Amino acid sequence: MQTTFTLLRVNITRDVATITLNRPPLNILTTEMIRELDTALTEIAMNQHLKAVVLQAEGKAFCAGVDVADHVPERVDAMIRGFGRLFIHLRALPVPTIAVVQGAALGGGTELAIGCDIVLAASSARFGQPEVKLGVFPPIAAACFPQLIGYQQAAKLILTGATIPAVDAVRLHLATEVAPDEELSSRLETLLSQLRSASATTLRLTKRALLIGADRGVSAGLESIETLYLTDLMATADAAEGINAFMEKRPPAWRDE
Repeated sequence: MQTTFTLLRVNITRDVATITLNRPPLNILTTEMIRELDTALTEIAMNQHLKAVVLQAEGKAFCAGVDVADHVPERVDAMIRGFGRLFIHLRALPVPTIAVVQGAALGGGTELAIGCDIVLAASSARFGQPEVKLGVFPPIAAACFPQLIGYQQAAKLILTGATIPAVDAVRLHLATEVAPDEELSSRLETLLSQLRSASATTLRLTKRALLIGADRGVSAGLESIETLYLTDLMATADAAEGINAFMEKRPPAWRDE
């Protein structure tokens, strides 16, 4: 990494970048922290060999939301616009992303988690959008929840400001899976070992295809996905290597290109 961060820790080990929110105990997001996250994602995206990005947090909570002080009139525009740009950046990152959530993931914390491809939640995790209790609403959740969990469930969570446990977050598809707190690290390592066994290039193209499908749907997206497969994927060395290795009954030797 080229940048030194004050509110984050960023580490790259064995083709996995780990971003740790480092404002314990609650990792409440400030405008400066949002800017640091956006910068970290920009630098990470340039590493063509990465196979995953892990977003985690120091302390008892993943993230208890955006600093209420940044909602005052003279700051709110920079905060809302900046957090929106960060969410789009995170969701579109060309590398598979995993949020590792323990404790509270509230307001902007839930929104930050659902910007990742996979959300691994500890049993202690709690999700919710309590903004209505402060007289406001969550723009990202309002945009994403209806498609992600259905309109009525989205309405219930956002309009009541209710907080739900990790098991309910999985049931509603706000989280991918739940694990006991003491098993969270081992579950993450299992997931990372699966991603590390794949080609970095193929993972990037596969994520691009998934986002096309998510954003455009089957009818509008399939033709673009087929073109991506035939034009981009099949031109890579790793696509040829994977097919040849299977036919030759040997492990593939990925070149990440």
